[in-house]
Amino acid sequence: MTTRVYIYLLSLHILLGLLLYFFKPISVLYCHGAILIGLLWVFRNRNSNEEALMVCAYIVGGELLVKMTKGYFFWEYTKYTVMIVLLLGMYFRGISKNAIPYWIFLVLLIPGIVIGIYELAGDPRIRQGIIFNILGPITLVISAIYTFQRKISLSRLLDIMFVLCLPILSSLVYSILYTPDLKEALVHTGSNFATSGGYGPNQVSTFFGLAMFVFFTRLLLASQSTLLVLVNLLLTFLFAYRALITFSRGGILTGLIIILFFLFSTYIKSNSKIRFKLSAVLIAMAGGLFLIWIYSTLITGGLIEKRYKNQDALGREKESFMSGREKILSEELNLFLEKPIFGAGVGVATKHREEIHDSRVATHNEITRMLAEHGLFGIIGLMILGVTPLIMYLDNRHHFFLFSFMLFWFLTLNHAAMRVAMPAFVYSLALLKVYIYETPTLPWKRRFGPSTQPNHAGNVGQIAEG
Repeated sequence: MTTRVYIYLLSLHILLGLLLYFFKPISVLYCHGAILIGLLWVFRNRNSNEEALMVCAYIVGGELLVKMTKGYFFWEYTKYTVMIVLLLGMYFRGISKNAIPYWIFLVLLIPGIVIGIYELAGDPRIRQGIIFNILGPITLVISAIYTFQRKISLSRLLDIMFVLCLPILSSLVYSILYTPDLKEALVHTGSNFATSGGYGPNQVSTFFGLAMFVFFTRLLLASQSTLLVLVNLLLTFLFAYRALITFSRGGILTGLIIILFFLFSTYIKSNSKIRFKLSAVLIAMAGGLFLIWIYSTLITGGLIEKRYKNQDALGREKESFMSGREKILSEELNLFLEKPIFGAGVGVATKHREEIHDSRVATHNEITRMLAEHGLFGIIGLMILGVTPLIMYLDNRHHFFLFSFMLFWFLTLNHAAMRVAMPAFVYSLALLKVYIYETPTLPWKRRFGPSTQPNHAGNVGQIAEG
């Protein structure tokens, strides 16, 4: 991707964010148009160059923007669209016969669904309760079966990650315009809808945290000019700042953790010269984030500091460090202990909380939900999801994002469950079989030697010199 195309795409999506803020009805046209054009693109090219992954990445990244601007035609449209596009991609390009672990995971979900249907038989919201909870895992299964051992170049993977973040950039612009005066919006230390474009701060923080990671990795690997270095650096810090002032801690902490893990995993594969440069990058990154923290503290009147100290606006210690989520977690673990083999059934945990608290609160933790609603089958399923990519890494050493993707998925599951398609799709990217070009300037190339995969023409970024 040339610098001109890169800047053009960024500019186009900055403009999109502006248009959607001032003319919100365009969001419906944007949502439908992106899906239709994406499907036609995959069909026309017969998915010859993994167009299906590109389209899914864009739709997954656009879920935040469309929900912010209410352009969706039904709530779970993203997950359904991702599955349809990937099934179309499978039709043209097939799947790996070795994706057996994910077929097993799919089978393990069935008992929980059957029990859920039985337990919720008298509930008028049975369809909503089951689909809301099971659609995320099913999206993960379809995505994983598609990507399992599918060969892709590092350059193409970087492009997919970039495309995923384009509509998130539009969401960033929209959220900035949504709160022109931060002082009026900041009145407490809880998660703030006003600074999150009117949408859930937990989800906004998650999207922005991932975008921060993507633009940081592009800063290291795909900045061929000084202009791109500056642009990617600016976007990294801008996403970090906006994620921070959502006052939702999960997304920003997840973004920072996967950045640190990526730097560490790259560091240990590099020679001494590259290690020195990575150390300098880490110091510069830490300095930039420190300045963002200082600025955020000043602009929020110290509220952001109180948030991370678990204090209210008056500086008093809050009773709950997890905003009350530990109660949900405890109740789901108790349900698992009551029915440890088959679980309580999909959707039953939410109904159980409604009966106890007279409030239909959805889970924030997919791990404990799997335990409560799927029992032992849920434990086995989670083990399959956790272990399979790690085993694949033994023969997939050029996939330098694998552990970062896995960490993002796992950490997001623990604070935001699978309410959006993002964690399922990012998890599936960890299963790709990645090869790199004959580019000796990449730090890991000097350690592992030339790739045994075919050398395709393309534009792989290099670590900036000097």
